Amino acid sequence: MTKTAAEERIAKGESWSEFCRQLEAAGKTVLEADVANTPLDQVEGYRYLSRLTRIALDMFVECGDTDFPSFYAASHPTAKIGADNPDNIYMNASISGERSYRLKGKRGSVPILSFGTKANRYAIDGSMASTGELDSADMEFGPDGSFEIIVSKEKAPGNWLPIAEDSSMMLVRQTFLDRANEVPAEVTIEAIDPPRETPEPLNAEKLEEGFSRAIAFVDGTAKTFLNWTDMLVREQYNKLETVDQSMFFRAGGDPTIFYLHGYWKLEPGEALVIETPVPECTFWNFQVDNVWFESLDYRHAKIHVNAHTGKLNPDGTLTLVVSDRDPGHANWLNTLGHTQGTMLLRWTGAKDHPVPKARVVKLDEQGI
Repeated sequence: MTKTAAEERIAKGESWSEFCRQLEAAGKTVLEADVANTPLDQVEGYRYLSRLTRIALDMFVECGDTDFPSFYAASHPTAKIGADNPDNIYMNASISGERSYRLKGKRGSVPILSFGTKANRYAIDGSMASTGELDSADMEFGPDGSFEIIVSKEKAPGNWLPIAEDSSMMLVRQTFLDRANEVPAEVTIEAIDPPRETPEPLNAEKLEEGFSRAIAFVDGTAKTFLNWTDMLVREQYNKLETVDQSMFFRAGGDPTIFYLHGYWKLEPGEALVIETPVPECTFWNFQVDNVWFESLDYRHAKIHVNAHTGKLNPDGTLTLVVSDRDPGHANWLNTLGHTQGTMLLRWTGAKDHPVPKARVVKLDEQGI
């Protein structure tokens, strides 16, 4: 049997060599970034590249069949994108606007559960436009918490999530306050009337396409969030004042969340003190990230606080302290050896969006 051109490239090792060359080229976006000017930032940059590559291969090679979708996580404790929320479980699936899908599952007790369809264009223009949103507060559930959602272009009875011609990703967000005691939702996805009973075997053409799309994703994602970092360094130094939300929504942000991003930089012995009113809302949290917009290691250190774990002042306001050592404050966040990075305060479901006040102080000062 005559081999196709792609099969010939696979047999000769050319496809793999080209993937490696393109990955090296994409890596220059990260490795030549001016903001990575400390040894820790630089070594985390290499890790960031490896993490983006893992996510991209899951997205486009392992779970890229839109006729037989399956969930993967584009952000989790050891692979992170775009100020990933430490209080979240992210569930992603590759979908196509040419198909309809069915989601089924059990509600669990997680406080916030939302479903969205996205046009994932990180590899093209750094955007991830929303093409449909559905919140659990607007859904119907069975007595046992069971649910079914139809994902389609045409409106369906019951729970319905819109999909568009250019939809390419399903995103399920589960947001916890007390993860140790709250029960995650169970969710499965399937295409309605798939064209065959089982997926087709992997072939050379599919593998090359997956590799190509993965490289484009790594390059586009790295550029998107480095642009954010550069913007914050220029405009929001040691502040949380990003009141214009348009950039964050274009990149796939949840429309129910008001995002206050910032860039922090501290000398040894300094602390960033953040003070803010807390609006009436369904959820809030604050997190410390590195320059690559990755949350710091929340598995082993306190780098974030939410409405459950945080302690409010007697007047209902919130004070946060970011520093390299614990000053004895209830809402201290650990920088884990970093001297600079990004940070994020979220207000979810809030009508008012107070802008915090931030100041840099010496750790030995009283009153923090």
